[in-house]
Amino acid sequence: MLIETELTPNPATVKFLPGQAVMGAAGTRDFATPEEAEASPLADALFGLGDVTGVFFGADFISVTIAPGAEWSDVKPEILSILLDHFSANMPLFAAGSAAGFSVPAEEEAFTDDPEDAEIVDQIKDLIETRVRPAVANDGGDIIYRGFDKGTVYLRMQGACAGCPSSSATLKNGIEQLLKHYVPEVTEVRAV
Repeated sequence: MLIETELTPNPATVKFLPGQAVMGAAGTRDFATPEEAEASPLADALFGLGDVTGVFFGADFISVTIAPGAEWSDVKPEILSILLDHFSANMPLFAAGSAAGFSVPAEEEAFTDDPEDAEIVDQIKDLIETRVRPAVANDGGDIIYRGFDKGTVYLRMQGACAGCPSSSATLKNGIEQLLKHYVPEVTEVRAV
């Protein structure tokens, strides 16, 4: 089995491609702490290396983020070994009997869209799904629609995109411009 790697715009994050589905059509899953990672034997093993500070499961990739000061040359062989063992043995991605594969937004991040904005929100969601998410997934991350209020679109960045030095530029110069072009009611895009 060959696991390919790709650099991402975030120097602390590398995208690992095992050549098979990871989450598939089930969505994505972001692990930001070792406690969250306990739901997945794979994420737990990666956090167990000590230098890992984030794990993100995409449709067909895993993005791993390492701590400041850690060196990829030291950590990458260990990560590859864990991934090879996991996928070669067809081990489960999540612990048995857990609903951990499903990402449920935290209450403080929840927005309630105005029903009068339903057509605008549908346009925004369609653009995010068809144009933004595939591009962001290429960089080892994901972006989730969180809400629309008075011209402002709220998005949550995950995986390689979370904490990436270029994420604010991506939001302002890429996503915001795209949404403003196709949906004139959009005045701003913010990360939550």
